[in-house]
Amino acid sequence: MHSLFPLFIAMIAIIVLIEMCATKLRIAYPILLVLAGLLISFIPTLPVVTIDPDVIFLIFLPPLLCEASWSISFKEMKKWWRIIGSFAFLVVFFTALSVAVVANYYIPGFTLALGFLLGGIVSPPDAVSTGAIMKFVKVPKATSAILEGESLLNDASSLIIVRFALIAVGTGQFIWGQAAVSFIWMLVGGVGIGLLLGWFFIQAHKRLPTDAPSDIALTLIEPYFMYWIAEQFHSSGVLAVVAGGLLMSGQRLTFLNSTSRVRGLSVWESFVFILNGIVFFIIGLDLPEIVDGLRSNGTSLREAIAYGLLVTAVLILARIISSYAAMIATLIFRPAVAPRSRSPKQRFLMPLLLGWTGMRGVVSLAAALSIPVVMNGVAVPQRNLILFITFVVILSTLLIQGLTLPYLIKRTRLFETFEEEPEELVRTRMKQGLKHHVYQFLKDKHEKELHNRDVMDRILKHWEEKVNAADDSWMNEKTKVIFMELLDVQREYLQKLNCESTIDEGIVRSQLYQLDLEEERLRRI
Repeated sequence: MHSLFPLFIAMIAIIVLIEMCATKLRIAYPILLVLAGLLISFIPTLPVVTIDPDVIFLIFLPPLLCEASWSISFKEMKKWWRIIGSFAFLVVFFTALSVAVVANYYIPGFTLALGFLLGGIVSPPDAVSTGAIMKFVKVPKATSAILEGESLLNDASSLIIVRFALIAVGTGQFIWGQAAVSFIWMLVGGVGIGLLLGWFFIQAHKRLPTDAPSDIALTLIEPYFMYWIAEQFHSSGVLAVVAGGLLMSGQRLTFLNSTSRVRGLSVWESFVFILNGIVFFIIGLDLPEIVDGLRSNGTSLREAIAYGLLVTAVLILARIISSYAAMIATLIFRPAVAPRSRSPKQRFLMPLLLGWTGMRGVVSLAAALSIPVVMNGVAVPQRNLILFITFVVILSTLLIQGLTLPYLIKRTRLFETFEEEPEELVRTRMKQGLKHHVYQFLKDKHEKELHNRDVMDRILKHWEEKVNAADDSWMNEKTKVIFMELLDVQREYLQKLNCESTIDEGIVRSQLYQLDLEEERLRRI
């Protein structure tokens, strides 16, 4: 343990430095992290980093999934639920099936069960990699919402495939009736347990005398409880975390105060960034040990690389085919919701670019590492080869798709002609609506109470112009109460405004965060 401690400290420092370099170079930081981990792994005196397969999911997945569910727009998920559902379940299954068939046919020693195990591992695209790349290019909010919603649900579907494939590998048989019942229970039970626990945690925050540190500490452990309890009932821990996280995210204004929300955002951003960085770093650090395992099984490195590139090609092709199938199905059955493009070229390129967003990462690595070494007293066949193929898939998709996706988006200019209302115009209209709404509220409720007109003018001026109060002598308790009331009025207005389908929820959340910052400033006057 003491020998590994300096390594972990150095790892976090390197992760921070690499993230800064990636931002400067305008490259997604997971790409550089994987390459850095690979290079560092060749240092001779470096201690070997091993992770217990039984706890890999429990350590990394719950907080990563919870943070994603808190960040995503549930309104956009409901709007695009058909295509999100098809990509998260049908496309994942089609991808796993394609990999299973190809692996069974071309890779010696691979049965269909092992092929499905590999397919389930490498089928889900990585949300972190896609999100890191999307920071440097402009995409429509619909495309972003589809990719984010897909990333939340495809983890659950792929891990369900992995679980059933492991059963088939360990027992040598697959009973469809039992599998169907187990599949339904994993879906329904996972969502139900997540919603129940999410409601319970909301009530706990409301009724217990919590403050900001205790609120943040509870939010850090709650996803672990959701995941662990759901797994104890043999349902989907991933779906439990996602369902509970979405419920709590939608209710955050009711059970967390502004201090907890502001401080919690910073804590969670740092925590998830470190977790993601460690996982991508481990991808590179684990390669030498995986290669040694390959050699012990008699598989040459050249053959293993060829298998990995073959599986990568299958994954890319399957996702592109699925994207075009989704577009054709939408045009036939629901043409009203099909994206409006100005030319046949744009309509043709849209599925191609959506299919090119399938970088693999955290979930695939965690799933591969979670494969037990021994099942029922027998070594799991081809475990090291599956790990190596997973590494090749992650590295190749990050390098090939991750480095070329921004170039393709800029080169094709696909998203430049999509007619979306400019964000600044939406913000301006929202602020004008807020001003009118709050002014009417002040006029109707507090004009008779505030006999001093100068105080009223200063309140309006402060709120409208967002001027820092250098002199707080006028800010007595009564005016502070009015200010706090105005902030609540603005939050209510923004929540109602967010019900409109044309309003971007990201802009609403940004404005709500500004109100939280304003409330924190007022508390300190």
